[in-house]
Amino acid sequence: MRKREFVCHAITFKSSLARLPRSRPVSGAAPCARLRGLTPGQVGVCRARGEVMESVRKAAEMVIEECQHQFRNRRWNCSITPRGINVFGRVMNQGTREAAFVHALSSAAVAVAVTRACTRGELERCGCDRKVRGVSPEGFQWSGCSDNLSYGVAFSQTFVDEPERAKGLSAGRPLMNLHNNEAGRKAILHNMQVECKCHGVSGSCELRTCWKVMPPFRRVGVVLKERFDGATEVRLTRIGSRTALLPRDSQVKPPAARDLVYLAPSPDFCRLDPENGIPGTAGRRCNGTSRLAPDGCELVCCGPGYKAGRAEVVQRCSCKFSWCCSVRCQQCKNTVTIHTCRV
Repeated sequence: MRKREFVCHAITFKSSLARLPRSRPVSGAAPCARLRGLTPGQVGVCRARGEVMESVRKAAEMVIEECQHQFRNRRWNCSITPRGINVFGRVMNQGTREAAFVHALSSAAVAVAVTRACTRGELERCGCDRKVRGVSPEGFQWSGCSDNLSYGVAFSQTFVDEPERAKGLSAGRPLMNLHNNEAGRKAILHNMQVECKCHGVSGSCELRTCWKVMPPFRRVGVVLKERFDGATEVRLTRIGSRTALLPRDSQVKPPAARDLVYLAPSPDFCRLDPENGIPGTAGRRCNGTSRLAPDGCELVCCGPGYKAGRAEVVQRCSCKFSWCCSVRCQQCKNTVTIHTCRV
């Protein structure tokens, strides 16, 4: 396997799946072997647990959509590249905080997608989490179909973490990836929710049954975006007979299991760099009224290199509510100021 294909498998396997036509099956010996970027261990999992691989494909799509939503106003906006094995470009091969975020989001997406499939009865080996039973300290009855997150997390650990464990735990990048993979899964675990249903005459709620559900994936993305902004730069350190990641700045406290860590500074993402899949910011829309916010033109455009223009937009206006719960609006044309980064 070429070196380029060996790096960052936790991300690259999603690139292959995201680009695979939906009509083409994922499982089976031949399709699994054809997926670029999979390690031999991941190919084995694909062949042995083929029914889960459709969920992994969905996870790949979730990662791209959520990443682009969370970073839509940043210099790095999760642009995808049509070439190469990595859908986000070679910048993911570096130990940056962007790679940390994508690893965390990817491991979380696999856990969420597989757990959803369990709850919907799409997988033979799992279903609802039946261990959540009895009466809670709050006095309600645990019942219903709780999300079987333990199964989804276990599969994510087996499949997503496999390439890092195969490379050994003495190098910095595998340790970084494993830490961030687990941080992604913890973003789900620490944000689980409870849904309930009332039982009784006329909705009196004499008895309340509840079950556990995962947070919306958008919530997971928000949590990990916050972790991205507060990520800790670390370095590989030997402690006795083992190696560990400790903060590069000795004055910074060691990162918690839920925090993101990175090894290398990020590029500025300002200039076009096709070789590494960086489109640059030329032509990007930005917020001309905000100076210090991440979406402000000075930050997005890497300085005062932006221009203002006028554009005509069509918007709904003069909306009126009718008696039957409908809304009628007119179409109005307005001229607005649009700021874009200079080419």
